[in-house]
Amino acid sequence: FKNYTSASVGTGATTTYTVPSSTTSVMIGCNLANRTASQIKVDVQAAGVYIIKDTPIPSGAGLSVLDGKIILETTDTVIVTSDTASSCDVIVSVLEQT
Repeated sequence: FKNYTSASVGTGATTTYTVPSSTTSVMIGCNLANRTASQIKVDVQAAGVYIIKDTPIPSGAGLSVLDGKIILETTDTVIVTSDTASSCDVIVSVLEQT
């Protein structure tokens, strides 16, 4: 079990997690926190597919993105983007199997 974090994600796509070579991962959690005094909208993609898109997070609030588990294969990525600069903290929790 491992956690991967990205602090102050903004308008540029930020890769929070990349599955290592010869590894399969189970994403068991993805939590976002709004660091700002205003509402933000965020996107989260896994393996090139949106998990959430333009989802609002109120000021100072958090969001758990996953309702279940997602299997990720070697080189798959988890990418987070916000509509506001330096506004979102991210924690991705995975179980890695080599």
